[in-house]
Amino acid sequence: MSSPATTLRVGRDQFHLAWDRSIEPIATVPSGSVVEFDALDSSGGQITAESTAADIANIDFTRVDGVHGPVGVEGAEIGDTLEIELLEFVPADWGWTASIPGFGLLAEDFTEPALRISHLAGGTAEFLPGIRIPLAPFCGEVGVAPRDEGAFSTIPPTVHGGNMDTRHLTAGTRLFLPIGTPGGRLSMGDGHAAQGDGEVCGTAIETLMRATVRLTVRKDLHVTGPEFLNPGPLAAGTNIGPFYATDGVGPDLREAAKDATRRMIDYLGREHGIGPADAYMLCSAACDLKVSEVVDEPNWIVTAYCPLSIFG
Repeated sequence: MSSPATTLRVGRDQFHLAWDRSIEPIATVPSGSVVEFDALDSSGGQITAESTAADIANIDFTRVDGVHGPVGVEGAEIGDTLEIELLEFVPADWGWTASIPGFGLLAEDFTEPALRISHLAGGTAEFLPGIRIPLAPFCGEVGVAPRDEGAFSTIPPTVHGGNMDTRHLTAGTRLFLPIGTPGGRLSMGDGHAAQGDGEVCGTAIETLMRATVRLTVRKDLHVTGPEFLNPGPLAAGTNIGPFYATDGVGPDLREAAKDATRRMIDYLGREHGIGPADAYMLCSAACDLKVSEVVDEPNWIVTAYCPLSIFG
């Protein structure tokens, strides 16, 4: 089957560093058009395949999480929905995962920088010797311009999308976003080769990404926040064998998530001989945090799941 004809290609140099409805589209395309984004990684090219943990201290954080575009769509009006059909994601042949001081779920536990460069080939990422994570590429950032005036950071997600870091937004999925500005003004970036639910250390397997999408204005559909249709089954690459799971229990979901992650780090060290920093980054790249229970107050449960299929 041949690929659909591309109406527009967005280059790596066509990016912006804030969500702002005043940013003019680089182009406006008809509804139903196919657009290709050639996207930088979340560091904006500051981390390379030769980087070391020492380079993390030199990252200019005013340049991170850039998004490419924006692309306007003809006929898109406030109150409509933009359907983004995610057609294809092609990552580079390498990616990186970092524990960055001051950032991540367990920032208080991991105060020193750490970096892991992964080779991507044959549909997997070699995270550590003997540990291969199936690739499931997507873009962490997909969003439209906000309804409100002003410039907003690209780091927190919003009801208009943005840095959702939702690992199930893979090829074949249809994402629906509420349009807050005439034209919609879609932007994308932050390529991830693989990620666990939660992205607990703050980074996935970050990579350059070529993303191809089809953009359609939906006047028959009115969503108030991101919604998506995934063709399923979810996590097919890792849902092929046993999992080991650790529960966090308590009255605060974030603290329970921390507890579950700490227990998983302990398990990875105890059973697989992985050091704490690498275990933390592996949790971010391959383990899933799930809310298991929110009804039996005063305590809730968050569970961390590790697919044992990644081990040799």
